[in-house]
Amino acid sequence: MSVLFAGDIGMDTTLSVSHVPGADEKIVADAAADHAGGVVANAAYAALLAGARSRLVCAVGEDAAGRDAVAQLRATGVEVTAEPVAGPTCRALILVDTAGEKRLVLVPGATMYPPARAVRSANPAAASWVHTAAYDLPGAAALAAACRAAPVPWSVDLEPATLPADRAALAPVLAGAAAVFCNRRAAEALGADAVDWLLALGVRTVLLTRGADGVRAVGPSSILDVRPPGGAPAAVDTTGAGDCLAGWFAARTDAGDGPAQALAEAVTAATLSCARPGAQASYPSRAEVLASGLVPPCATGATPPPTRRGTP
Repeated sequence: MSVLFAGDIGMDTTLSVSHVPGADEKIVADAAADHAGGVVANAAYAALLAGARSRLVCAVGEDAAGRDAVAQLRATGVEVTAEPVAGPTCRALILVDTAGEKRLVLVPGATMYPPARAVRSANPAAASWVHTAAYDLPGAAALAAACRAAPVPWSVDLEPATLPADRAALAPVLAGAAAVFCNRRAAEALGADAVDWLLALGVRTVLLTRGADGVRAVGPSSILDVRPPGGAPAAVDTTGAGDCLAGWFAARTDAGDGPAQALAEAVTAATLSCARPGAQASYPSRAEVLASGLVPPCATGATPPPTRRGTP
């Protein structure tokens, strides 16, 4: 199996703090670290750990941050095609408090999406699954069109900070997608009828990520709820947990696992990642996930109610 990821890579600077400083307040961080990051790059690494051959096509600035991020990800085994662009690489400043909650400031840099020629060269038709984020709507729409034509199943992560004001602009990227990942903020931004709108576009599964409440997977005629496993270690850093879940789900679905099993593993992997600092550095191996004894034996299923599903 080969999963192609198209999207962002960057450098994360993570600071562990006792609390988020107020106006004109200076505090001392307990720890600091720089690691490769990016929503799609994180998912690519998670998919590798879940057992997939993982390829990432991305763009980086011609700076040390870009070179370091690409080198770090390549060292893990992810096959990275990085198109250099003039300007700085995407950066993120992440504050993590003692409860494990994060506050993130994103600096997009020169670009968060690979140019069209790089995506074409990556040959999405040769992949068995494609995953992207809608950072560059024309670029992501062209990728989705290539997936439809192949045909190759694709998934999309909807990041609330980068959603367009008019949700209709997302339709060319989402129409017919195998899966769309949508957290609470993204669902709220799309509107009260978010799930019904996505399903009406032909999305096969809407995955509503709900933090400590787990994930709800909604299809045209089914609902699956998967909660985080009981007995998991306490959370110390939630950075990148949603990306871990997305990459893991893509890899395990592509491997032939059913939705309940793929989600059970993905939720467990994301939960275990929260018990360690950082994003990619916190992701467990599949052997760790299976040996943890935390993977739920099954997910709860239900027939969706006849009324609109809206946001969770």
